[in-house]
Amino acid sequence: MSTMKISKKIVGYAVKQAESEEAKRPVEFPREGGEAGSAEVIRMHEKLERPEMLVGSTYKVKTPVSDHAMYVTINDIILNEGTKHEKRRPFEVFINSKNLDHYQWIVALTRIISAVFRKGGDVTFLVDELKAVFDPRGGYWQAGGKFMPSIIAELGYIVEKHLISIGLLAAPQLDEGQKKLIAEKRAEFEERAKQQDAFSKGDYPEGAQLCSKCSTAAAVMMDGCMTCLSCGDSKCG
Repeated sequence: MSTMKISKKIVGYAVKQAESEEAKRPVEFPREGGEAGSAEVIRMHEKLERPEMLVGSTYKVKTPVSDHAMYVTINDIILNEGTKHEKRRPFEVFINSKNLDHYQWIVALTRIISAVFRKGGDVTFLVDELKAVFDPRGGYWQAGGKFMPSIIAELGYIVEKHLISIGLLAAPQLDEGQKKLIAEKRAEFEERAKQQDAFSKGDYPEGAQLCSKCSTAAAVMMDGCMTCLSCGDSKCG
């Protein structure tokens, strides 16, 4: 037995053991069967480190409540790359904007979402949680007529869109019964819209009154007098 002189203070110790065959095996991520409408859930290992390069997507968010757009970047990690079990899962998120009014909650939100992503498992619950956030000052309307209750809710829709694109969520689809009902209601509405009265459409401004001289809904208030835009009759003479 050889001796060794220790010149530093001992602060701890551990017994070195031979590496078992089980420890030498490559780490496999436990899997759970995916339910209908969702992808297979993969439980990440706690010692999974961030690779040097990640692939991802950047989404632009322009809201009417802010002069500056936000750019949401979601990076993904490739698990079991090159095998039949290869999966792409979200790993981290970044939000960039010139508007510093939201800086604090943006930093906090990105760190929390990234921590949930890195933990692995079923992260789809984030979508419903984010979409359920309402702004007490009121939401806003997107182009196309969709109401958005808050900026956080719109981030939830972006996360949902990204999870659908990588296969972690299934795209929402209507069943045949719902499609049939919508088609019937649409046809009924369009048929009803055809049955309009004579004053529903015209060549004169909306709200024009009926002219007593020419019986045309073209009388409007001009210079303090009701003037007909059809025959020119005016109460002012």
